[in-house]
Amino acid sequence: MFTGIIEELGEIKEVRRGGDAVRLSIRAERVMDGTKVGDSIDVNGVCLTVVEISERSFRVDVVKETMKKTALRSLRRGGSVNLERALRVGERVGGHFVTGHVDGVGKIVRRGGGIVVIEAPAEIMGYVFLRTSIAVDGISLTVQGAYGNRFEAAVIPHTAFVTTLGFKGVGALVNLEVDMLSKQVETSLQKRRKEITREFLSEKGFAK
Repeated sequence: MFTGIIEELGEIKEVRRGGDAVRLSIRAERVMDGTKVGDSIDVNGVCLTVVEISERSFRVDVVKETMKKTALRSLRRGGSVNLERALRVGERVGGHFVTGHVDGVGKIVRRGGGIVVIEAPAEIMGYVFLRTSIAVDGISLTVQGAYGNRFEAAVIPHTAFVTTLGFKGVGALVNLEVDMLSKQVETSLQKRRKEITREFLSEKGFAK
């Protein structure tokens, strides 16, 4: 579990493809403190397991399915990534609860004036509404508006300075994870709607 509060920007040292996975070597400093093999680190919104540690860097394996379904497929050597270590029990949650399980990939379609507008798949937009939280490349943001297949969020100067949203431009792909509370509410509503429909049909003699 993570919070969406990025600890630092890491640098991709190596992207090694082979077998059923892609190995990423990431240079970092702050997140290296206390990190050991087997720990989870959120990399651009994707929960990955540390498989190797060396001086000022760590390595993770990304299976092909994850590469296919997330924006990690666009990573290149020398690129930057948002990094966050897993939340420890008892720590403050500055953003919102983020699992690191990406729901889909969005695309930045406009930005300016501290606002970023992102185009997202329909299945994601069903959970996006005014003032809800959403993780964009692992960054906890608050939705300022939602319309059609797009939503917008404010990016304060500090967030722009310490995350990839400071330099990602129009056309860039981003990993999206909707708020788990939104998922739970929507799932409950869907279940209730189905129950009401069954009750109605049963009362009318169309269902047993």
